[in-house]
Amino acid sequence: MRGRTAWAAAGGAAALVLVTATGAHAEGRGDVRVVKTVVNGGGNVIVGTSKSIRYPVDITVKDNSGVKGLTHVSTFNKTSAYTFATWNDDSSCTKKSATTSVCRATVTIDPAWIADSDDIDSNKVAGVWQINATVKANDGDYWISDHIAEYKVKRAAQLTTVIAPAKVDKNAKVTVTGKLARANWEDRKYHGFPGQQVKLQFRKKGAAHYATVKTVTTGNTGQLTTKVTVTSAGSWRWYFPGTTSTSLKASAGDAVSLN
Repeated sequence: MRGRTAWAAAGGAAALVLVTATGAHAEGRGDVRVVKTVVNGGGNVIVGTSKSIRYPVDITVKDNSGVKGLTHVSTFNKTSAYTFATWNDDSSCTKKSATTSVCRATVTIDPAWIADSDDIDSNKVAGVWQINATVKANDGDYWISDHIAEYKVKRAAQLTTVIAPAKVDKNAKVTVTGKLARANWEDRKYHGFPGQQVKLQFRKKGAAHYATVKTVTTGNTGQLTTKVTVTSAGSWRWYFPGTTSTSLKASAGDAVSLN
């Protein structure tokens, strides 16, 4: 049965574990509380088509008796409540004071699991996710803490740049092509990403940084093409700033030299 599910390892085998999203509330007993949560060091979680991704969730917990640890962590899409991530059922806490500890959980997303984890197009699960956690204190206090953090789970992007010709006279025109694609979690392949604005950037030979020259919209297969006038030697690249559901990507630079 497909639904709002996450994969979890149990006894060395993969097992489906039901994850139910709850409203923005918390319940429990006593004064133990989550005071801060940082997911993946504050960065986005980027998922491609093959590599398993593990990322940390650092939860700062406070209680007057001291912190015992985490008893459950879950994460899922904020809007749809679908998930294909699993808490690894392990955590460790670092004591910061008599009352406060930072407890680290780890979460895994494996692209091989994604398509079977729900009954919709799994690509729609990309976007803003949230974290829930149950925390426990030394005196037995516990708190089921909902919506303690938000972060983004994004589809990985690929981007290429090709310059032709690679050596020209000053003030000659060259053609810059490329392609923007992103991971499709259903078939675990990269498909062209149409209708996206991508920046063409240039870095003069010897310079430290790229500067944007123009913006081009991808075609119906994610293709990019434009012409530019070359006034100096240097490298050209395409830069995609990303979306809520797709990662940013800068292509490798392709060099042009002058005759």
